[in-house]
Amino acid sequence: MTTAVEKTSVTLSARPGFEGANIRTWIGFKHFAYLVEQGVLRWFREHGHGPGRLYHEHGVGLSIRDCSLLLPAVLDVDDEASVVATPAANGRFAVRMSVRRDADVTVCRARVRVALVREADVPHRAPLPAELSGLVEEPAAGEPGVAAGTDPAETLRAVGAGFVWPWRVPYFYCQYSQRMQHSGYVRLLEEVVDRYLADRGVSVGRMLRERGWIPVVSRARIEVLGDAHLDEPMWITFTVTDVLKDVTYDARMDCHVLRAGRLVRVATASILHGYAVSRGPEAGRLATLDPDTVAALTGEVR
Repeated sequence: MTTAVEKTSVTLSARPGFEGANIRTWIGFKHFAYLVEQGVLRWFREHGHGPGRLYHEHGVGLSIRDCSLLLPAVLDVDDEASVVATPAANGRFAVRMSVRRDADVTVCRARVRVALVREADVPHRAPLPAELSGLVEEPAAGEPGVAAGTDPAETLRAVGAGFVWPWRVPYFYCQYSQRMQHSGYVRLLEEVVDRYLADRGVSVGRMLRERGWIPVVSRARIEVLGDAHLDEPMWITFTVTDVLKDVTYDARMDCHVLRAGRLVRVATASILHGYAVSRGPEAGRLATLDPDTVAALTGEVR
């Protein structure tokens, strides 16, 4: 934010979406991101700058461009979370999410960057309030990469992509009629992990049935680098970059579109993943990754 923007925090009280309770009653990382987004939107609304008003009156689309999550504790389906969003400089927010148990427990800390993206097809624009003018951005082009060749997926594999998933941008991942929104990339990150694990022979379902292991996320970051558009073909890559102390693995997702014969990176993400034991005397503890599992995760076997 500019120095003129009020620095007061706002607090949102909300429960996670029921959709996020996929294994037992624990909530997946995607719904942490949704609650963080709602906390930031609450700040804009309480200050008279809701996304609808910004769009219709000022011709800009409020868009999250970067969000990093640190998840030190679990969130349960029945928890009521307190989400405190505090603005900083240049469209950035610090967000703390907590729940009340025996004491106040922090379940998420997040850093968010917001931009107001100019929308070319919105008429009758009124000037933005001065305190928001520093947040305005033009639609982003992304980061041009290698020439695509006849098969973009093969091109990405040739330059080191560990796993490539061809996809198309649907309208329900978009905002303001045309541009893919940040939460769409959050959803992609969740799905590409699932697809990668299945491709490696260690699907979530198999590990749950055979070992009682459930996936857990300790941290994640999703950054939008450029604007992907409705119906645009996209190639999503996923690569495990490191295994840490045989209990977690670090991985990266990149999203590319084809522009003028070149693959353009429009988003990138990182995620630190592991497994928790869901049953027996070790329930709740992080599982130790055995050599076969590490080999599968790192692409050494099929």
